Amino acid sequence: MSRRVKWLLRLLVAALAVNVAALVLLTTGRLPMMPSSGTWVRTGTVLIGGPFTLTATDGRTVTDQTYRGKWLLIYFGYTFCPDACPTALNNMSIALQTLGAEADRIQPLFITVDPKRDTRQVVASYLESFDPRFVGLVGTEAQTDAIIKTYRLYVEPQKESGDTYLVAHSTYVYLMNPDGVFVDVIDGGTPGDQMADAVRKLINEHST
Repeated sequence: MSRRVKWLLRLLVAALAVNVAALVLLTTGRLPMMPSSGTWVRTGTVLIGGPFTLTATDGRTVTDQTYRGKWLLIYFGYTFCPDACPTALNNMSIALQTLGAEADRIQPLFITVDPKRDTRQVVASYLESFDPRFVGLVGTEAQTDAIIKTYRLYVEPQKESGDTYLVAHSTYVYLMNPDGVFVDVIDGGTPGDQMADAVRKLINEHST
């Protein structure tokens, strides 16, 4: 078996475990012992989210307060991600288009978990392939570490050689209400039309 095939097999196994680890971190703060399945995940009421300060791709400093009054769809990933991130962002783009005018209430965010490589310029260029409503946010390593803890993300760099590496990470889309309160997560692999249905249902259930 070639080195590349072995590497791809390790990546596949890691990817299968990431979301399980992420879900348990969301709900308990501990890594799991047993796997589970499902694309639309209800987590109940847990302490997720909170204050953050990051930089948008246009250079503006933004905080969690910047987006008050909007429902947030947040995806945490990185631009060198080979499959999970482009899949999730494409599904989110389709969901936004499917929602039509309902999407006017929603602000989609892409927040990098790889601050070493993902500069503002890199993220801005990357997002050109997806819905133009996406806002890309980057931070320093300290700011990124803080938001990883605040949102209970699973993030684990997988070192290979030199500056080439992948990052195993949570692949959930986070829905936050207009007051910045966590509502739920949806698997990033959920097809766009189904994601739109899930978002619509959650917003209707949690609207006051």
